[in-house]
Amino acid sequence: MKRNNVIVAVGVLVLCLCWTGFKRDNHNFQVSKNLDVFNSVYKELDMFYVDTIDPQKVIRAGIDAMLEEIDPYTEYYPEDDLDEFKQMITGKYAGIGSVIRLYKKRNRVVIFEPYEGTPAAEAGLKAGDIILEIDGKDVEGMMTDKVSEMLRGEAGTTFVLKVERPGEEAPLEFKITRRNIQTPSVPYYGILPNGSTGYIQLTSFTDNCARDVRRAVIELKEQGAKELVLDLRSNGGGSLKEAVEIVNLFVPKGLEIISTKGKLRQACHVYKSTREPLDLEIPLAVLVDGASASASEIVAGSLQDLDRAVIVGMRTYGKGLVQIPRDLPYNGQLKVTTSKYYIPSGRCIQALDYQHRDASGRAMRTPDSLTNVFYTAAGREVRDGGGIRPDVEVKVEEESNLLYYLLNDDVLLDYGTGYARAHETIASPQDFVVTDEDYAAFKKLVLESDFKYDRQSEDVLKRLKEIAKFEGYLEGAKAEFEALEKKLQHNMEADLDRLKEDIKPLIAAEIVKRYYFQRGVIIQQLQKDPDLDKALEVLGDSASYAAVFAVKK
Repeated sequence: MKRNNVIVAVGVLVLCLCWTGFKRDNHNFQVSKNLDVFNSVYKELDMFYVDTIDPQKVIRAGIDAMLEEIDPYTEYYPEDDLDEFKQMITGKYAGIGSVIRLYKKRNRVVIFEPYEGTPAAEAGLKAGDIILEIDGKDVEGMMTDKVSEMLRGEAGTTFVLKVERPGEEAPLEFKITRRNIQTPSVPYYGILPNGSTGYIQLTSFTDNCARDVRRAVIELKEQGAKELVLDLRSNGGGSLKEAVEIVNLFVPKGLEIISTKGKLRQACHVYKSTREPLDLEIPLAVLVDGASASASEIVAGSLQDLDRAVIVGMRTYGKGLVQIPRDLPYNGQLKVTTSKYYIPSGRCIQALDYQHRDASGRAMRTPDSLTNVFYTAAGREVRDGGGIRPDVEVKVEEESNLLYYLLNDDVLLDYGTGYARAHETIASPQDFVVTDEDYAAFKKLVLESDFKYDRQSEDVLKRLKEIAKFEGYLEGAKAEFEALEKKLQHNMEADLDRLKEDIKPLIAAEIVKRYYFQRGVIIQQLQKDPDLDKALEVLGDSASYAAVFAVKK
């Protein structure tokens, strides 16, 4: 009987191995077959298509379309785009050190925000300067990516930039020497007005950002910080290694912080804290929002799972995937998703399933009802899927679309430019306020400009009328269309009055950056910050802070 069982077991094993081998061989055949088909299709097009085909453009479109079927994080970077890839990883590039954007009124690119201590700022460029020429070449009609490419170059090279500055009669010329620019991962840290709370803003997880956070923590403690706030809002992530190092600042040596699991053995790793911590006791709050992703979620989620920090704000993005760079022929790079990551409780917080899509091709999101319960080190319930849920949620009212369009329109930039021309100096960032008189001037500028909002609803209505006319319904629905048009027309003046207190901070940030750069804007915006206020409320009450970590029975 035993002999028969052994024979059956061996037979089953052989069948399984054969089936596995068949599946593998079939997969390899499908790969070879389809690559051969793709190659043949291109050759036929190249030979017989009526016009000459650009191979770089067409094949790049094919690669991009293929990658869109996988996930939005797997990306191809040809040799020409490697500077962008390197900047994403290191935060470094060679150029002038300024944010630029399209100035729609003139169809030109404008200096939007020079960074402090960079060639742009040292040369005297100001926000609102309209770029006319770069080394004698007119850049009218060029998009920001092309102008950015022209502004960048080898460190030490010099060029002449001609700009038009509102209020100046003649164009201005600046001779600028490019330098290596390091975008700061920690643009600001300092003691908050209460005198006891240290605040650190971390905007990206680029190389050595953990070192910068460590330095900030040490200096803040030397200045008397009794508790800390780490701000990860709008931080889209970056280096997994740097995230682990930052968590290690606050947890004991030897703890598992994150593990990764992928198809290949080399994609599976366990990352532990390898250094002695900087501080195990100082109360810590981490601010997050819907744009906190990837490495930000590793830091926030690990500190939550280890009961080391209070997470405050809104639910995070939900990116639980890990990418690594792979070398390609002709100096290209492929940033490819190789694994999912799991934080200390064992949960993966990936929100979207890119392997399963709906009828329209969108990745499926796991509903909250189907997420699984995990437990923190102290036994608190936490859930997987859908990002990191804050311990203390701060609900923010949905912003009016008027604010969105103001931020993306030239009218705010124009007002800031005019204000800076009329005011040589302003108060410090923490003391600066937009007065009612200032707001009245801004309101006047908006009403006299061609500023519009709700453009999407206008476009949709226009298309709907065209369809109704084509199908013969327009005349019969004329009254309804007219009524809808009236409903979609806003009272601009009334909306500007109603949203006055929401618009003032936008104006203040636009003005402050022209005198105190990015650091000043951060300080100014912290004066009215619901997430920070809630974090300070919890940190300032030891009972409330302890209650966050209590296990609910």
